Amino acid sequence: MKNKKMFFVLAVLTVLLTSVYAGSNAIPTELIEKSYLVGVSSDNQGLKVSSAYFLGEMKSFKAVIPLMKILRDDKSESARLAAALALVKIGDARGIFMVKRTVDFNDHEKVRKLAKHLYSAYLIGDESTANNDVNFALAVLN
Repeated sequence: MKNKKMFFVLAVLTVLLTSVYAGSNAIPTELIEKSYLVGVSSDNQGLKVSSAYFLGEMKSFKAVIPLMKILRDDKSESARLAAALALVKIGDARGIFMVKRTVDFNDHEKVRKLAKHLYSAYLIGDESTANNDVNFALAVLN
């Protein structure tokens, strides 16, 4: 009985110390966000697309203006698609308006089509519809 109590106490202590230690090594969110913002301005298309995607996942309001610039001006269709997806995920009014305007005024058909789906999902506000449109966006990106 005494051994069981001792084992239980040691197990709890180990879990607590491990979680405290793991939490102290966490990278600050601001540093991660700053790295992604640098990645968005990169000439490397893969880095730009993945940075845009993760800024959307983080819901980074600092990324709205750079993402709008990508959606409007970038030569790469995949970068524009990732920017549209990220802007809708962030949910800032400026970015949503840019996605809405993209439906009518973008040069790339795939970008217009995705922007229409994303803007519709945003208007509906249904999480399952939004998730389906994210899957649609990922299919278009590939």
